[in-house]
Amino acid sequence: MEELAQLGLRLRSARTARGWTLDRLARGAGISPSTLSRLESGKRQASLELLLPITRALGVTVDELLVSSSPDPRVQRDAWERNGMLVQPLSPETSPVHTFKIRYVPRPPITELGSHDGYEWLYVLSGRLRLQLGEEEILLRAGEAAEFDTLRPHGLSAVGPEDAEVICILNEAAVNTHAEDHAAVHAAARAQTRPAQPRQELS
Repeated sequence: MEELAQLGLRLRSARTARGWTLDRLARGAGISPSTLSRLESGKRQASLELLLPITRALGVTVDELLVSSSPDPRVQRDAWERNGMLVQPLSPETSPVHTFKIRYVPRPPITELGSHDGYEWLYVLSGRLRLQLGEEEILLRAGEAAEFDTLRPHGLSAVGPEDAEVICILNEAAVNTHAEDHAAVHAAARAQTRPAQPRQELS
């Protein structure tokens, strides 16, 4: 069935949307990470015995994972703000590459550059973007693109006077590094539809 063929993708999407690793979900569901990995990749047939503890851990229903085929092709995901950036996802969560439209506000050069696994490609739609790569600083104007290994210390910011709008494409490794940000956004969205609960610190 088409629904079963898509179940692994939906399961993986539900997990990554929360910023959870395979190990974390497997622990919560009481199954092995290898079993969960095979379910997500479609190499193992799903059974109700396996799905029930997984859906309980994720806080979803089995029906949500087995929704009918013929989905709406439009990408309908909420934007979020982080560290002075407005981030609008342009690709589905299950996409092999992840595309975002990002608005950067003008600010001084970043003093603490970050690095992580993955690769990034960007295209400047408007404004001027400062790309810091190690000790090198590159000014990108509208219509210019750049591609770089994110293991290299880097930082992005608008030069001004106006904001800079950028299309950014990240591979899976780069997106996984920012999973905690996506999880925080997801939790905030869910909290808006639920009664307030006592705040607990994450371990």
